[in-house]
Amino acid sequence: MSAGLQKRWFITGISTGFGRELARAVAQSGEKVLGTVRKAAQIAELAAEGIDAIVMDVNDQVAVDEGVRAATERLGGIDVLVNNAGFGMVGAIEALSLDEVRAVMETNFFGVLRVTQALIPAMRASGGTIVMISSMAGQIGFAGAGAYCASKFALEGLSDALGEELAPFGVNVLIVEPGAFRTDFAGRSMLAAEGSVDAYAGMQAGEAKHRAASYSGSEPGDPVKGAQAIVDIIRAGNMPRRLALGEDAVNGILHKLANVKNDVETWRQASLGTAFA
Repeated sequence: MSAGLQKRWFITGISTGFGRELARAVAQSGEKVLGTVRKAAQIAELAAEGIDAIVMDVNDQVAVDEGVRAATERLGGIDVLVNNAGFGMVGAIEALSLDEVRAVMETNFFGVLRVTQALIPAMRASGGTIVMISSMAGQIGFAGAGAYCASKFALEGLSDALGEELAPFGVNVLIVEPGAFRTDFAGRSMLAAEGSVDAYAGMQAGEAKHRAASYSGSEPGDPVKGAQAIVDIIRAGNMPRRLALGEDAVNGILHKLANVKNDVETWRQASLGTAFA
């Protein structure tokens, strides 16, 4: 769909946080939006704001297939898919159980894949935009957030490949990488590993949950402005592959890329010396 025309948005996970603000921004712009929630009671609350919602669990393939079909029928088609549903998990990697890591990957990666695969055929036929809500943690590995970082790194690799695959069909893939925004993400929505390892006491890896909770409510990013930035860029049409949101995300990602560049250049000869003579 061309820039400036009315778009139809399907957003996963709109009960709180970025998803909620993004749904509000789209609705206020006059465009059609339908979002997903996990509890039926949340539908009426959203309806009071003029936002339509359906119950859909991204971890349930049957629910995803039915939800995408329902959303397509109610909206008359989908121009913009926003994969926003997800959650955070903190804890030293040594302390995480495999089940805890799998749970993060199931929602943050496989949940996104389920929804995206369900919509790809229609988007190949008509074009559109797929928005992946990643994180600056999709570029930077943080001590105490290894499981979450792994899920977002995986999401970014998938998104880059998907962007190359769908470009010939007129489908854009936008990866959004927010820093710390004043949502509930670092508060009650943040899960922590059940186990702990005494060796990490006093370190970021061992204190990540406490530090995130103490930071919750004072993050520098305004989710209303962040959501509006996403809407504005999509409506403008000529969008980037990646959009960092927030000064912390911009500075952190640029610092990481500078370190990568330095490592590659410093060890260039060792790298190039591996070729056949």
